[in-house]
Amino acid sequence: MATVERDAIVLWFLCLILVFHPVARVLANMEGDALHTLRTNLNDPNNVLQSWDPTLVNPCTWFHVTCNNDNSVIRVDLGNAALSGTLVPQLGQLKNLQYLELYSNNISGTIPSELGNLTELVSLDLYLNNFTGVIPDSLGNLSKLRFLRLNNNSLSSHIPQSLTKISTLQVLDLSNNNLSGEVPSTGSFSLFTPISFNNNPLLCGPGTTKPCPGSPPFSPPPPYNPTPVSSPGNSASSTGAIAGGVAAGAALLFAAPAIGFAWWRRRKPQEHFFDVPAEEDPEVHLGQLKRFSLRELQVATDGFSNKNILGRGGFGKVYKGRLADGSLVAVKRLKEERTPGGELQFQTEVEMISMAVHRNLLRLRGFCMTPTERLLVYPYMANGSVASCLRERPPSEPPLSWAARRRIALGSARGLSYLHDHCDPKIIHRDVKAANILLDEEYEAVVGDFGLAKLMDYKDTHVTTAVRGTIGHIAPEYLSTGKSSEKTDVFGYGIMLLELITGQRAFDLARLANDDDVMLLDWVKGLLKERRLEMLVDPDLQNNYVEAEVESLIQVALLCTQGSPMDRPKMSEVVRMLEGDGLAERWEEWQKVEVVRQDVEMAPHRNSEWIIDSTDNLNAVELSGPR
Repeated sequence: MATVERDAIVLWFLCLILVFHPVARVLANMEGDALHTLRTNLNDPNNVLQSWDPTLVNPCTWFHVTCNNDNSVIRVDLGNAALSGTLVPQLGQLKNLQYLELYSNNISGTIPSELGNLTELVSLDLYLNNFTGVIPDSLGNLSKLRFLRLNNNSLSSHIPQSLTKISTLQVLDLSNNNLSGEVPSTGSFSLFTPISFNNNPLLCGPGTTKPCPGSPPFSPPPPYNPTPVSSPGNSASSTGAIAGGVAAGAALLFAAPAIGFAWWRRRKPQEHFFDVPAEEDPEVHLGQLKRFSLRELQVATDGFSNKNILGRGGFGKVYKGRLADGSLVAVKRLKEERTPGGELQFQTEVEMISMAVHRNLLRLRGFCMTPTERLLVYPYMANGSVASCLRERPPSEPPLSWAARRRIALGSARGLSYLHDHCDPKIIHRDVKAANILLDEEYEAVVGDFGLAKLMDYKDTHVTTAVRGTIGHIAPEYLSTGKSSEKTDVFGYGIMLLELITGQRAFDLARLANDDDVMLLDWVKGLLKERRLEMLVDPDLQNNYVEAEVESLIQVALLCTQGSPMDRPKMSEVVRMLEGDGLAERWEEWQKVEVVRQDVEMAPHRNSEWIIDSTDNLNAVELSGPR
């Protein structure tokens, strides 16, 4: 009996150890264990995985890892982190993972077949690495996959037939590998674009430039066989044919002027479309972008009908359209002056825009170019823009939740950071605002309208010919000098954060009715001076928000909207601050600088709430620009 009691006590102590010992709890957490195994297999020269501490309860507090409300990992973001080493099969244990972003590293070895167990995966981005071996056949099990990018590796062998079973795929890029054999020609490959097999010389079949051995060669159209002329012996038939021809010719001769006059009377130059092939530059490679005919887009948008207008902007109108395959698109009809050589310039700009590929950027699907028209075709964003969700939603629809707004803030920051730091030449947006942040089916932020204002090379003077932007979002130095840089986008982003928090417009004359500032930034600063934080938050949230997170977003917004562009953080730094890395230090440092700069004696207030410090020490004119 004593032995039984002793064993029971030992078992009880073991249970206590398992419950309270942090290492034991991590070992019980398969997801944290799997990610820690990945860390041990990767070389991390920049210490981006420094926070991956195996002694913590779960990985949800680690940087570059996102979890859902059940503390399950749904996203791993390690793109462009200079990582090397190999992947581990334990990644297949992240059962709820939706996004695996490992692009633009130096990771080698094979792609684990266990990734086929990630049935919730939406995006798998492994491009620009050194992966070798085959594409695992198990990836065909990823029934929810929408983005599969394995380009710019050293993958070999054939393309698995199983990939054709993934009906949800929107983007497939297998270019720049060593793949061989026949491209699968059945299933979903014919249902989405872009699909890229470029620079795989040993591939053959659909989507490539050569047929496979044994398949029918590409044949020209059948020759034209005119109807045989009647024999001379059949004089009656010959006479009848000649008479008919004379009659038809006479009728056409008399009818032609009438037809021409009717066409001249009915034509409307502003609505007539000349679908004439434009000049093309053989040195411009547009990859797998589809070149639409003008007729296709006319039919898709019902002749650019006003009832299909999704929005209007400085670059033109956007129309909702439905292509022949049933897919919905957004067609941007650009309004621009025609200049000599404009066709070649347009092609070059389209190519550069199409090279900006990121989950938080609106992916260009295709284009149309004629002597009179310039059109860009994008995927249709079912949930519209952040601005429309904040201020134009029907009463029956729920407002954007605070969690959704936090995701939008981080996602849009990541997209802008990619434009600034990973595009060559860098792309300056120049009109960052809530109306240009679109939302996909999962309310993931997608930055739109980038690359349309001007592509800024880092070697340029950054002087533009005209100030573009929206009142309330324009940085003061851009407004006064016309000089733009990535820091002008940072300013616009900061104002967009305030839109997310308050639900209000950046410039609103209606605020004058309450003797408030028309500029959102000035209005926010005024409330902060009065320590009225609760008045800042969008009333549609009905107090369902986290006050500490509101404060941190306001801090980021104020750092982004400083008067001097040199003092504003880079978008890459904004991303890190939103992920919880460095905001407190940056905020404290900035406050000290402001105290010295203003040279005011406010000792009684400096140790009080951060809201007082953040406003009493601010130079309002410097932060918000000319009023």
